[in-house]
Amino acid sequence: MAIEIVDDKSEHCIPFILDKIKAHCDYYKKEGKDAPPFFLGLNGIQGAGKTTLVSALYNTLTSPPHNLPTVVFSIDDLYLTHSAQRKLAESQPNNPLIQHRGQPSTHDIALGKQIFSQLVAREPNIRIPSYDKSLHDGQGDRADPETWEVINKDGEPPIEVVIFEGWCVGFRSLSDKELVQKWEGAKAARIFDKEAYHGRLASLELEHVSFVNEALRQYDALTDYFGALVHIDAVDTLFVYEWRLQQERALREQKGKGMTDKQVIEFVNGYYPAYELYTDVLRKGIFSQTGKQLRLIVDKQRKVEQVELQ
Repeated sequence: MAIEIVDDKSEHCIPFILDKIKAHCDYYKKEGKDAPPFFLGLNGIQGAGKTTLVSALYNTLTSPPHNLPTVVFSIDDLYLTHSAQRKLAESQPNNPLIQHRGQPSTHDIALGKQIFSQLVAREPNIRIPSYDKSLHDGQGDRADPETWEVINKDGEPPIEVVIFEGWCVGFRSLSDKELVQKWEGAKAARIFDKEAYHGRLASLELEHVSFVNEALRQYDALTDYFGALVHIDAVDTLFVYEWRLQQERALREQKGKGMTDKQVIEFVNGYYPAYELYTDVLRKGIFSQTGKQLRLIVDKQRKVEQVELQ
């Protein structure tokens, strides 16, 4: 049975986003300059309804009365090429975090910076990268550039709003001291009550976690473009296991193929440590100014329970 996700998030997000876009345009108008595109970061726990929200936001922004040329750009489309991912995995064969795509360090940040700077410069005929997760028996690879979406074509209005979405969008790295504290805390929690500890961070070596955290510092080059961030959080991040199982079961029913339940759990295990490390950073707010981040907290049924402006 297909999973039905009812959009109860855009009613909170749209007024917030429109207000930030207006403030962005007013600022540049006051400075006597043309406003560059407005960048919106959108972080959502996998399975929480992010895709449904993105669709609603895109349809609203591009339709009357707003009519804002908008592009949706996923961090997933910045994954390393298959050959580059294999080379990364082989460079640290004992680090389980980088044996497949997903974690910070497995994205092509240089490509992302190039696309972002082209958007700001309003360059013509910009190609937006695309990643095909079905290639190489599911290991994935970058799609042929000839198939990438082309924006800012001749005769078309340039992009005014960029929605950059993904499960780790907006993550900020931890200091070395904070990282060690988080890691030692997870280890202690598992020792204190192995039954109560359900995370994955405690099973990892500090050097492996440190490698990902160091790579995440490069992601600030993208995050710093954001004029606002929407964070779809969950009452309990462990909900992601059930949500991903539901998604994959629906996919198997629909297409006759997909990951087994065991494979889904192993897949989620691979990126769950990042939720343990960086969710608190998002919850505190990633901007120096307040009022630029909207946090939606959803329950197990993906329904909004609480809204916070940070």
